[in-house]
Amino acid sequence: MVKNKWLKIRELGKNTPRRHGVTEKKRRKDSVPFVSLCLCGNRALDCEHENDYNTIMRSGIAELPLHWGSAPRWLFARMTKLSRAISEIIIGEYGTEEFLRRVSDPIWFQSLGCVLGFDWHSSGLTTTLCGALKEGLRDLEKDFGLFIAGGKGKTSRKTPDEIRASAERLSFIPDNMVYASRMSAKVDSCALQDGYQIYHHTFFGTKDGKWAVVQQGMNINTHWARRYHWLSLDLKDFVVEPHKAIVSDKKGTALNMTAKESEHARQTSTIIARNKPEISIKEFKQIKELRLPERHPVLTSDINPSRFEKILLKTYENPPENFAGLLATRGVGPQTIRALALISEVAYGAKPSFSDPVSYTFAHGGKDGYPYPINRDHYDQSIAILEKAILNAKVGQNDKMQALKRLNNMSHFISNNIIKRDSE
Repeated sequence: MVKNKWLKIRELGKNTPRRHGVTEKKRRKDSVPFVSLCLCGNRALDCEHENDYNTIMRSGIAELPLHWGSAPRWLFARMTKLSRAISEIIIGEYGTEEFLRRVSDPIWFQSLGCVLGFDWHSSGLTTTLCGALKEGLRDLEKDFGLFIAGGKGKTSRKTPDEIRASAERLSFIPDNMVYASRMSAKVDSCALQDGYQIYHHTFFGTKDGKWAVVQQGMNINTHWARRYHWLSLDLKDFVVEPHKAIVSDKKGTALNMTAKESEHARQTSTIIARNKPEISIKEFKQIKELRLPERHPVLTSDINPSRFEKILLKTYENPPENFAGLLATRGVGPQTIRALALISEVAYGAKPSFSDPVSYTFAHGGKDGYPYPINRDHYDQSIAILEKAILNAKVGQNDKMQALKRLNNMSHFISNNIIKRDSE
């Protein structure tokens, strides 16, 4: 077996190898941890560096454990080459619309990452796979009418500018896509508050206005990552259950203003935002004096009254038409939505949903119906598409064989350890 400093797997929470010249204290301060790689039967560590947790979006959610490390350059270069070859075959065979559907499908996305070298249960797959796709397809924009914007950390904040730049090259109006990027960001960070801070966002778009988004957030307390997928093709409303699927191995409590059950809370929050600030501030102060249940998901101590009042003044002067308009208002963040949701519930009886909107998982199902099992037919279709793309990809025979081997190993693992258990 090949041995080097990267081919070492560590359990979450254990000490990790130091990079030359970087102390453990500095590395922990500067780095966002995540996941293990699987390379030709061996394992290596992958990580990313970023302090900024930016907001972005969703269509399925995958929650994965975090580990420390760094991906070798040669591995990323190989992943870029193979991801480009596979993508070319899929787009040429099925079109850009189907490519967007594949990217927004958590199973297919995860399977592609495994083909390129990742372990199935790996959060590092998200950032590196998106980066490889962006780099690999960069010079094929005009050929396919497809572009990829965004990335991790600071790069995610450049998404609107990168969308506009692609619009100039491909001759389309970017306004709707820029709105989709920013609006989805608000939904993920404000309307659905599940404890994960977004640090990665990649936007996949076509010149005819269709798009998909893959983003990832991190829970700094549990050291788990959660991935979110969005797809415009199936999107009916940005603020009412907009996800195509939500995938997570862990389920908790979340302020879920996107749930259908939160409709009354959404309407009431919008009305409150239109009121004179002094009315809402008075109601909020009265609520602070009450003794809410100890386990209530929204705490008044989390809300800054002076900041809340400034935002209310803005929404009073420019009244939002609906909840989507409220979210789109600059300055409206998680604290504002929590405060409005709390006032809606306590003062007006419009209780929001606190259910974690999980609908999909990579783990096998339990007797209570959670986690939710993988659909065998859906999974088989995803594997078949990937296998066909690999066989026709313009890469070396050795790369093909290694990719097929990883796909086969991953397929057997899922069939034997997840799908098989779900059917028992």
